[in-house]
Amino acid sequence: MRFKWLLACGALLAQTALAAEPVSQAWLKTMAFAKRQMDYSGVFAYRYDDHVEQTRITHLLASDGEYEKLEVLDGSQREVIRHHGVTWWYRNHQLQQQTTQPHGHFPVLLPDQLSALNKNYQIKEIGHDKVAGFDAQVLLFVPNDRLRYVQKMWVHSDTGLLLKMAVLNERNQLVEQYAFTQLQIGGNIDRGWIATQSAVAQANPPAIPNEAPVKSGWGVDAVPAGFSKTKEVLRQMTHKHAPVTQLVYSDGLTAISVFIEPSDGDEDDVENLTCRGAACLYHKVIGRNLYTVVGEVPPKTIIKVLDSIRYNGNK
Repeated sequence: MRFKWLLACGALLAQTALAAEPVSQAWLKTMAFAKRQMDYSGVFAYRYDDHVEQTRITHLLASDGEYEKLEVLDGSQREVIRHHGVTWWYRNHQLQQQTTQPHGHFPVLLPDQLSALNKNYQIKEIGHDKVAGFDAQVLLFVPNDRLRYVQKMWVHSDTGLLLKMAVLNERNQLVEQYAFTQLQIGGNIDRGWIATQSAVAQANPPAIPNEAPVKSGWGVDAVPAGFSKTKEVLRQMTHKHAPVTQLVYSDGLTAISVFIEPSDGDEDDVENLTCRGAACLYHKVIGRNLYTVVGEVPPKTIIKVLDSIRYNGNK
């Protein structure tokens, strides 16, 4: 979903940010809730390096909550439907389900961490633009350190719905981008699939959750300032021989997940760092354990976090 673009030079970007207006807490709150409070349907493009992926999204409100459908448009017959915290995956018409994990097609502002954003980022309004025919305010999120990315967002001026997002590295080069190319907000949007999905859900009750809260005794010394732990669980994961401990940290805009499991000597238990757009994954065997860190932060941050994982014992 992302491709390589060279955006404005650093000096111009810095001058724009200094001249811009600060963004109010009320507007951030509007953004945090906008995508959950309205009906909309459209196509967005995800660009990274030289790749482009297009997805159709439909979000509807019903009497029993929100429904969201994602249809990948690359011919691979992949479809995802989310409802009541469960994700239903359809791949070549085969159905799977799992509890929703913290990842989205657009970045998500966490309502309970909005106050932390102003501590972790300089947030400025830097102008107006149009995206998919809609008026947008352009916001710039500049982190207070170089351990996370700059993020630029185009937000619908009337509703606060996120229309476009770009992630920039420290050289102000595009790392990845999401942007609507077609969009309808409200109006007559097909709802027929909701009844079909409800019938599927009734015939296939949600699986028993595969995770449980735990005080594991594991911690991380080098999580960037402003990140706080939002989850600590023991998870049973597919293709794993033993339960995996997961720690999730967030600064309100970006999340980092840390996984700790016993090393079983498989061929995958080797040191490896891979990145796709802004998302990086790094795993490494230390002692008897395999550590894996995943997050939409620069590679140096992922490495720093993994190298600081330590066990303090259960308290």
